[in-house]
Amino acid sequence: MARTKAAQQKSEQMICVEGARVHNLKNVDVEIPRGSLTVITGLSGSGKSSLAFDTIYAEGQRRYIETFSAYARNFLGNLERPDVDKITGLSPVISIEQKTTNKNPRSTVGTTTEIYDFLRLLYARTAEAYSYISGEKMVRYTEEQILDLLLSEYLDKRIILLAPLVKNRKGHYKELFETIRRKGYLYARIDGEMKEIVPDMKLDRYRNHSIEVVIDRLRVQDKDDKRLVGSVATAMKQGDGEMLVCEMDTNEVRHYSKHLMCPTSGISYHDPAPHDFSFNSPQGACPRCKGLGFVHIIDRNKVIPDPKLSLRDGGFAPLGKAKQAMIFWQVETVLEQYGCDVDTPLGEVPDEAIDEILEGSPERLRIPASKTKTTNDVYTEFGGLVKYIDQMKDAEVGAAAQKWAEQFSGTCDCPECKGQRLKKESLHFLLDGKNIAEVSALELGELYEWLDTLEQRITERQRAIASEIIKEIKTRLKFLLDVGLEYLSLSRPSMSLSGGESQRIRLATQIGSQLVGVLYILDEPSIGLHRRDNLKLIRSLKALRDAGNTVIVVEHDRDMMENADYIVDIGPLAGRRGGEVVFQGTYEEMLKTDTLTALYLRGERLVV
Repeated sequence: MARTKAAQQKSEQMICVEGARVHNLKNVDVEIPRGSLTVITGLSGSGKSSLAFDTIYAEGQRRYIETFSAYARNFLGNLERPDVDKITGLSPVISIEQKTTNKNPRSTVGTTTEIYDFLRLLYARTAEAYSYISGEKMVRYTEEQILDLLLSEYLDKRIILLAPLVKNRKGHYKELFETIRRKGYLYARIDGEMKEIVPDMKLDRYRNHSIEVVIDRLRVQDKDDKRLVGSVATAMKQGDGEMLVCEMDTNEVRHYSKHLMCPTSGISYHDPAPHDFSFNSPQGACPRCKGLGFVHIIDRNKVIPDPKLSLRDGGFAPLGKAKQAMIFWQVETVLEQYGCDVDTPLGEVPDEAIDEILEGSPERLRIPASKTKTTNDVYTEFGGLVKYIDQMKDAEVGAAAQKWAEQFSGTCDCPECKGQRLKKESLHFLLDGKNIAEVSALELGELYEWLDTLEQRITERQRAIASEIIKEIKTRLKFLLDVGLEYLSLSRPSMSLSGGESQRIRLATQIGSQLVGVLYILDEPSIGLHRRDNLKLIRSLKALRDAGNTVIVVEHDRDMMENADYIVDIGPLAGRRGGEVVFQGTYEEMLKTDTLTALYLRGERLVV
């Protein structure tokens, strides 16, 4: 009974590994204090990772999987038990390795750390909208405010109140005109011209049209004028919250809306929501690049790799050497139109001819019967080599054709969003003069400073909404700064990060999660760090420990070992001559031993 109680107390204080034989480990026994910062050190290949990851972490994962139902384990698969006699005192385990595993082009530092989610919320609730056409600040009005504006701007002037029904859309709108006429409206402003609505009226169905119905014509005299009040209410109702005012003497038109609207151009935005600022959402992503920030284009240098070659010699790489085929006859015909032939080096062909060959001919080409070896000339449309290559990218063509087409492709910043990933409406919501993409492009250190003073530069209403959101963003940013990542930006793609950067981001995320009672295992987090940043990293690991967690670090770094609570040295050498625990204890105790690591720490051996 006493032995059982003692064992229980020990498991609460220590992580005990008994008889570990994974890889080159030689039946080792290790005790690691819970709630400590422990460094596992030793030569490369001595068995450090075998103990930390392939034994302790693997057993933790296996036990976690075993808590699932048999049904769930069918999908997850059963993890093999590591070759170890017993492990006691094991907490839930999280591994933070040096791996850049995320190859998704949509993943960024901001999305990985979830800071961008808070930034989207900040912009949705506090940013001010501006027109992407005129640059003017978007406004919204109540009917009461519209009446006040009409009195101030059009007093004693004759105006026309219009309700917009169609905005720049194709169609003949015969049914719409009939509906308007039945409601008693006699006139409409169609594509900027005032016209009477007559029976069977319709427009050119293949052209874009804008239609506003005339609600009333009147002289503005008094706010209490029931006719004015009623007409404004009717116009707002018929226009779904929007109306236009045309001054009859000047024909100047102003737009009014209960939605966000540009008073000059009349474009309107719906009320912003967080998903409008997400490049991973259809509501927010740029329609051209689908939120990637880049587009695939045909690289002319890959299509024409050697300008010294002619069409006959295979100057156009996608076509190869000349042969009897329609596409060659089409290209040859274009060359002949510009005074060239199949033997003219492509470097000597006029740019206009190259453009037409790549982009297509505006008119049908006449292929002479002498080329096709037929009785009659052939008239054909030529879409160009770019279209020809793009057609090969179609999923229905096949994987081989797609792979062939990709060799002529390159990428460039999306011309519509300029690489900022979002639709133009979202990019025209500004906070302190910056849109969300510009803020995301700031280095994390600059972003923290910008947020630190932002509340001083926004209105009281914005401040009341933004205060808690800013606080949350700054807290998460601080964790990233503490691990030496102030040079990154939220827009940095995850796939471009080094293994060490990815590891430190995951570490900062774990610190921010504020979990307690967890065992964290890290793989050489100090690699590539300046000593200043390394000390920041050590402080972060201590913060993780002080929160009530156990931290195990596989590491060679002297600073890390000096700050560790406990050290396990695996050796004495590597491979078959390693796999033994040559020391376990504190840093001060280690310096008194004769292990290879201790000799280097004391300076008795030097790295040359």
